[in-house]
Amino acid sequence: MKLSILIPVYNECATIVEIVKRVQAVPYEKEIIAVDDGSTDGTRDLLPHVAAQGITVVYHSANQGKGAAIRSALARATGDIVVIQDADLEYDPRDYHQLVQPIIEGRAKVVYGSRFLGPRMAMFFWHMLANKLLTLMTNVLYDAILSDMETGYKAFRADVIKAIPLRSRRFDFEPEVTAKVLKRGNRIFEVPISYFGREYHEGKKIGLKDAFVAVWTLLKYRFVD
Repeated sequence: MKLSILIPVYNECATIVEIVKRVQAVPYEKEIIAVDDGSTDGTRDLLPHVAAQGITVVYHSANQGKGAAIRSALARATGDIVVIQDADLEYDPRDYHQLVQPIIEGRAKVVYGSRFLGPRMAMFFWHMLANKLLTLMTNVLYDAILSDMETGYKAFRADVIKAIPLRSRRFDFEPEVTAKVLKRGNRIFEVPISYFGREYHEGKKIGLKDAFVAVWTLLKYRFVD
């Protein structure tokens, strides 16, 4: 099965070359689609080098958000399995085997990599608490038993995610896609992954204010779409 690896990129000049190298090293048939979401830190100067390695690079003229970047990449995906890969080094592509094997074996259509089931480093307490509360809210609203709804490592059978109308433009992509996957009767298979959380001075972007948007997103999509 062919993987489509979608990489939303925003101001990741310190990590973009390395993460692409790590993704390329994973022994699967794959295509890599990177979407630069209006970077201003020099990332765009590095992307022609990335594109020269056979990677598809898409450019947004201005910053629109992670969800918008994923949607642009998804529109160009041709693989059987879609994997979301952040452009930082918090998630390790060597965990792809755990993510995609249940789909390849036909045991699941959607797989999430849980940071709470595997080894992890430098997760902020308040981020952890917000994540746990949002995950609990997801489980109550959508009758699930997830441990990490907000994980950045999500894998989908391509026909499943392409059939979902995605509207979120920023970090609300995570609760939106989770809500809509579950509403459509697709149970989510969770596997342990490693996690190497970075600090804000290293470029971490998501904040506690995004938790309030996630709450509204979970509530909204319980009743619409």
